[in-house]
Amino acid sequence: MRTRLFQGIQDGNQAATPGPTCDIVSSCMRRPQIILICLSLFAAYAGLNAQPPAPLGIFTNEGPVGAVTKGSLAAFDAAKNEYHITGGGANIWAATDAFYFVWKKVSGDVTLQADVAWSGASPTAHRKAVLMFRQNLDADSAYADAASHGDGSTALQFRGAAKEQSYQIFTTIEGPVRIRIVKKGARYMMYAGKPGEYLNPVGPAEFITLNGEYYVGIGVCSHDAARLETAVFSNVKIEQGSNY
Repeated sequence: MRTRLFQGIQDGNQAATPGPTCDIVSSCMRRPQIILICLSLFAAYAGLNAQPPAPLGIFTNEGPVGAVTKGSLAAFDAAKNEYHITGGGANIWAATDAFYFVWKKVSGDVTLQADVAWSGASPTAHRKAVLMFRQNLDADSAYADAASHGDGSTALQFRGAAKEQSYQIFTTIEGPVRIRIVKKGARYMMYAGKPGEYLNPVGPAEFITLNGEYYVGIGVCSHDAARLETAVFSNVKIEQGSNY
């Protein structure tokens, strides 16, 4: 929309004549009450034309956990129902984590499932694409995740309490993988296999207590703070309860 303050020809010696918008501005300048109305109308117009935040599908927020490489980001393709997450960071392991996370808050028992595939080859065998439950966004938070590694290792990883060490139970699945992680109280199970095939149970991991509301989501760690890696998460679903 283009606003016109003057009408008429302004080249040569012919003077421009004030237009209707100019009359409105003049009226506004003479009456303070009209100024307020004008400002409200302009603010409402600006709000209508502001770009809404990019949607994240079933999730609500995104951001770094720990020290994450510059350029990390996430995008949701609604037409394909896919999340493309590019993440950096040294690792999700030991007593501290560094990765890019897309999440929402939940409570109670929850099941999270997704198909995971890496975008492009990489020399980093231990890059990780994860489905995660996490107490908070602190780098040393308690968590449990199902992690698909670049070399095909698929692990149920966990840290029982903040600042403790991480542990894992793993299997190996080459190429794209379907993974499911199930929270039932303080007990966690992972199920993993090829998309459309039987998912093998892995676990359980126990005594990981997440109190009240906690974070559920998907994320990527490059396992090399100088690199970025991208994973594609498709058919992502969150279910309340643990019926597996």
